[in-house]
Amino acid sequence: MEEIDRRIVTLLAKDGRMSFTDLARETGLSVSAVHQRVRRLEKRGVLRGYAALVDYDAIGLSLTAFVSIKPIDPAAADDAPDRLAHLSAIEACHSVAGDESYILKVRVASPIALEELLNQIRTSANVSTRTTVVLSTPYEHRAPEPANSDTGKPDESA
Repeated sequence: MEEIDRRIVTLLAKDGRMSFTDLARETGLSVSAVHQRVRRLEKRGVLRGYAALVDYDAIGLSLTAFVSIKPIDPAAADDAPDRLAHLSAIEACHSVAGDESYILKVRVASPIALEELLNQIRTSANVSTRTTVVLSTPYEHRAPEPANSDTGKPDESA
């Protein structure tokens, strides 16, 4: 990826609503050049969308937890993500290496709601669970620093 594209990605990751005019000012490109580059990054799948950052406390989902799941029957089909897709309280499902098969990030209103969700997860996917409740989140949604194609390390100049 070209250095200027890495810069655009970094800027948009920090502020997805940044205008083409502001991107042009920050990168030294013309507005039309920025527009073309952003569209190309979208077409290539580098920029996959733009989303609002939600204050989950404000909408009544103040309890965040990470739920590790492991199949009760290791010989069973590995279809837990499909079996759990209907549960809207699951924000993310990550396939992981280690003792568990997946780690789920969940958001619910209360400990009682978490207990109910855990029962739904266990029943729906025939899994055992291990839960870690989040006490606070010092930071989240940090903007990525795209790796330099030459070094494979984050580009500190972006």
